[in-house]
Amino acid sequence: MLLVALRRICYRAGLLHRDHMPVPVVVIGNITVGGTGKTPLVIHLALALRVLGRHPGIVSRGYHGGMTGVVEVMPGSDPAAVGDEPVLLARRCGCPVFVGRDRTAAARTLLAGYPECDVVLADDGLQHYRLARDVEIAMFDQRGVMNGWPLPAGPLREPASRLTQVDAVVFNGAAVSPVTTFDCAVFVMRLMGDSFHSLDNPLMTCSAIDLAGRKLHAVAGIGSPQRFFDRLSEMGLSFAEHAFGDHYNFCAEDLAFAGDAILTTEKDAVKLARISLPLPVWVLPVTAEVSPDLAAFVLEKLNGPPSA
Repeated sequence: MLLVALRRICYRAGLLHRDHMPVPVVVIGNITVGGTGKTPLVIHLALALRVLGRHPGIVSRGYHGGMTGVVEVMPGSDPAAVGDEPVLLARRCGCPVFVGRDRTAAARTLLAGYPECDVVLADDGLQHYRLARDVEIAMFDQRGVMNGWPLPAGPLREPASRLTQVDAVVFNGAAVSPVTTFDCAVFVMRLMGDSFHSLDNPLMTCSAIDLAGRKLHAVAGIGSPQRFFDRLSEMGLSFAEHAFGDHYNFCAEDLAFAGDAILTTEKDAVKLARISLPLPVWVLPVTAEVSPDLAAFVLEKLNGPPSA
């Protein structure tokens, strides 16, 4: 954590060079390790900005992908090469998505290929200081800062004081944390979704009522599998829980269950679609609702407050 803090100080002091893009850059990230719901938030913000007339593009590291250099992600890209989250972003957002460990190079490549892009969303880029940013958004889920210790004793990539420098904090759910006392805008995100679709045929849908009474297996390889399991329980479903590590690379043997169906997340479905499975798989897509209006806040930060 001391090394990260030192790098941040050097960038802020101008001792290390920051790369500025010709369009605004909005960073969505967190100061903790593990998933907090960044992907649904990036999807929400990209779609909301498009509705408001902007043309966003997305850059991401492509975590757990095997590619090298900068790669454009398409809806049919192999998640083993580019990462599961970028493929989901490409499918849901309808805007260009590029991955690369060097987020600056990824942003430049995106803008060269899509000159109409007028804002870049940097997924999980809070600590990628070389990429200059116009807006910083930090996320938390219901776990908050947990034990509050830095890595490796705890979950913190940076100290909680880092949040005094961001423009907004977004809570995924009803998290309670001292970060609400910091002088920045605070938003609440809730994930909504009640209808499943078939992994093999997304046009085929069903409800929780249709699945009631069946022998179900819930599979989640996300940052917080319990969040998915809790949602299924809220829907009145009974199931066996199967939690895997974030970005887990599934194989058929992992899911050789006896029963009637498998329930899973959109992020996991990206990888399960490439595996032959013995049971039908039902996917629960979610849509983020953010209050107050995060996209309007971002545009106001970029453009200034609207004229009276």
